[in-house]
Amino acid sequence: MFRHIVLLKWTDDATEEQRAEVARRLNELPGVIPEIRTYQIGLDAGVNQGNFSFAVTAEFDSPEDYIVYRDHPAHLAVIEECIAQILAARAAVQYAL
Repeated sequence: MFRHIVLLKWTDDATEEQRAEVARRLNELPGVIPEIRTYQIGLDAGVNQGNFSFAVTAEFDSPEDYIVYRDHPAHLAVIEECIAQILAARAAVQYAL
């Protein structure tokens, strides 16, 4: 198994509607990209100040399957159409389980 974790920080002017659209569009990806084995998204709980705003955790059978997801047109469309406009910072890591 291969895990991919992304942390996103939204701009201060990101609207609730924009943030909800990101979540809605990301939640559609497992139905479009069969290489995704598990997919979880979530808003920061707000317990600590300074955290990132949003997290994505995805698991794949292999690094090659992750690459399919990474480069998939549906995934890239979410980034371009929804995330890029409200993104202040991004951190990511991939690792084998």
